[in-house]
Amino acid sequence: MGSPSSRKVYKDAKSALAGILQDDMVIMAGGFGLCGVAETLVEAIRESGVKGLTVISNNAGVDGIHLGKLLETRQIRKMISSYVGENKIFAQQFLAGELELEFNPQGTLAERIRAGGAGIPAFYTATGYGTVIAEGKEVKEFPDSPRFAGRRYIMETGLWADVALVHAWKGDTEGNLIYRKTARNFNPMMATAATVTIAEVEHLFPAGELDPDQIHTPGIFVKRIVHVPDAPKRIENRTTRPHPTPSH
Repeated sequence: MGSPSSRKVYKDAKSALAGILQDDMVIMAGGFGLCGVAETLVEAIRESGVKGLTVISNNAGVDGIHLGKLLETRQIRKMISSYVGENKIFAQQFLAGELELEFNPQGTLAERIRAGGAGIPAFYTATGYGTVIAEGKEVKEFPDSPRFAGRRYIMETGLWADVALVHAWKGDTEGNLIYRKTARNFNPMMATAATVTIAEVEHLFPAGELDPDQIHTPGIFVKRIVHVPDAPKRIENRTTRPHPTPSH
């Protein structure tokens, strides 16, 4: 695995996942749409053939890209998600009863992940009360609190995964990570909420070269790193407008 300064760095995604993957495990996958997704690591999971996976992700990619590939090969048993549009195969499998879905309001999903990383087993939120989201969940009132009295709240549990897959713009060999703009999304929370966090990094630096004040994820959370200098930059829905007709 190289010198002590690079002990977390693996030569490719397959080796970074070696000895970790197994059937029926829980995986967190960072990203929002196709922004900030660990596409190289997900491809390595597809090639490994593991199945029965529970995947925690804001969405399930699109057909043929990112988590969409794992749906095509039927390696995912359950999705814990917020948004599941843009993916026909997801809809087909769900409607056919072949894919389990645990739906979450987006803010609730983010907080469940953050809570899991912070060691908080559960919390209460008003979001979802009175809807199907609340079915089977504990409901509580807080009459003694001036801020929260008068409403009912449902209990949501924190989330934890066996493996978290995150994508970073910059990182060093100790696993300190910097995300770029909106690619930050769910990645920082997920990096804290798994037994093993694996990061794919576009620009990899020796330890000590990144500005400590710019770090989003401290290296203590990251166990393995793979350098992906040519990560694809995909556009989920390309929107354009016609050029104005030049006046003469």
